Amino acid sequence: MDSHRARDTAPVPAAAIRVRDMTDADCEAVARIRVLGWQTAYEGLMPAAHLDAMNVEEETARRRELLARRGPSVGNLVAGRAGEVVGWACHGPLRDDDVPPGDAELYAIYVLPDVLSTGVGRALLEVVLERCAASGHGRIRLWVVEGNARARRFYERAGFSPDGAEDTYEVDGVLVPEVRYLRPLEMP
Repeated sequence: MDSHRARDTAPVPAAAIRVRDMTDADCEAVARIRVLGWQTAYEGLMPAAHLDAMNVEEETARRRELLARRGPSVGNLVAGRAGEVVGWACHGPLRDDDVPPGDAELYAIYVLPDVLSTGVGRALLEVVLERCAASGHGRIRLWVVEGNARARRFYERAGFSPDGAEDTYEVDGVLVPEVRYLRPLEMP
């Protein structure tokens, strides 16, 4: 391992990570984070052809469209380190119909592969949890790909646990199993 790579994976002081609301100017960086995040996290869990076909330019257009039409209850956050956007999270009201209304949902959280395990994801998650609690949500849920052991460990260390719900979704003809996680939120 070269010294540059070692620096990238060393824990970063929380003060060095700045979490803020996403703007239109962040869409390309978020698209890159999402594409690289999927290609890293879901390698071997989703069809390789689908992951290989992911495109930052197309994803940038999609991020711009989604950001422009999001409702006021949907939050998009970016994490910056040394002036570069290196992480993204999106949250809002729970979209599942099988639980009483009122819970929040973490829709997505991704960081660039070279900043995994440096505190960027934790910093994003902390802000998501604070904002969801401040909005009056008592709990937050999320869906995680069942075979994504790294993500499951991350969520479990952050106080999430499986709530018993499981589902699948189709990616290029392959069913991908997911598990839903739950965490109570501390009210401000």
